[in-house]
Amino acid sequence: MREDYLPYGKQWLEEDDIEAVVNILKSDYLTTGPTIASFEQEVANYVDAKYAVAFSNGTAALHGACFAAGISEGDEVITTPITFAASANCIRYEGGIVVFADINEDTYNIDPIEIEKNITPRTKAIIPVHFTGQPVQLDEIQAIAKKHNLIVIEDAAHALGAEYKGRKIGALSDMTMFSFHPVKHVTTGEGGVITTNSEYYYKKLLQFRSHGITRDAESMTQNDGPWYYDMQFLGYNYRMTDIQAALGISQMSKLDRFVERRREIVQMYDEAFKYNEFLVTPKQLLDCHSSWHLYVIQLNVEKLNATRKEVFEALLAQNIGVNVHYIPVHTLSYYKKLGYKEGSMPKAEALYETMITLPLFPKMTNSDVNDVIAAVIGELEKVSK
Repeated sequence: MREDYLPYGKQWLEEDDIEAVVNILKSDYLTTGPTIASFEQEVANYVDAKYAVAFSNGTAALHGACFAAGISEGDEVITTPITFAASANCIRYEGGIVVFADINEDTYNIDPIEIEKNITPRTKAIIPVHFTGQPVQLDEIQAIAKKHNLIVIEDAAHALGAEYKGRKIGALSDMTMFSFHPVKHVTTGEGGVITTNSEYYYKKLLQFRSHGITRDAESMTQNDGPWYYDMQFLGYNYRMTDIQAALGISQMSKLDRFVERRREIVQMYDEAFKYNEFLVTPKQLLDCHSSWHLYVIQLNVEKLNATRKEVFEALLAQNIGVNVHYIPVHTLSYYKKLGYKEGSMPKAEALYETMITLPLFPKMTNSDVNDVIAAVIGELEKVSK
């Protein structure tokens, strides 16, 4: 057993990251200053998008995208049940109706066939989630969106650095959200961003994150002087700080290194587990490259003399910080109260019953990885029939 606890995810901050933040603390701007625009440009350049708008967190960014897309009371938006609650909550914030579509059993991502089944005259948008960093089937989803005149907002909280058919995730749909929580590929502490190629969405997002206020003289009907501003709709205070943005700029310079290390760890896991009859390892789409935010295994419960909970607790007892991503959103109490029912998403629910997330973050050493492998194989052998 390991002596120290190994978490499932963790940030990697180096001296230059700390120095970047200290420099901002010594500067004139702490909150909304020029460093935010510089960070936005770094992200936009990386994913080859025209625009990027930074937010206080990823959920706020998704909320902004739903507002910019014009989602309102009664509009239906299709998303996956295997995601964090924010992917659905952002729809509810604008009064929209969440429509869940079941997953593909191989990729764990939303299934385009299930999306098509759930489209109605009230459908306004699709929010596909690149679960674990694995790109969704974007060609199929965008074909559906074009056919039905729908907006596509990619939830790429897991997918910074991922590639779909030779192009980085981030400039392929109407809007794309990235998250910078400490367990993600790079961190700003808390933070999120929307990337887009649309000037219309870009301007809406900028205004939305700052109370709906504008100082643009051309868009105002009244202007009392250089101090004047106008609030044109009900926005929110979702602004990022220069402190966060400075950390983000420093971290972005390391993104490719961090993603490459994640892929090396995944190769070690895949090699160790590929012939293990007690578990199923993740699959990848052809022509795509996951950025591997999470490594999720499925237990072959039919061959084990133990429940998922028992295996999970045994690994925790060995100081291996396993987790489960995610509890299907439609089974959470809030959504049950809205009328969503267990049993309605059979593939997602079956996946949830067998899945365990193993530790995966770039600062893991090969020794850490081997500790996880040994613990998993050892515990599964103990409880096998």
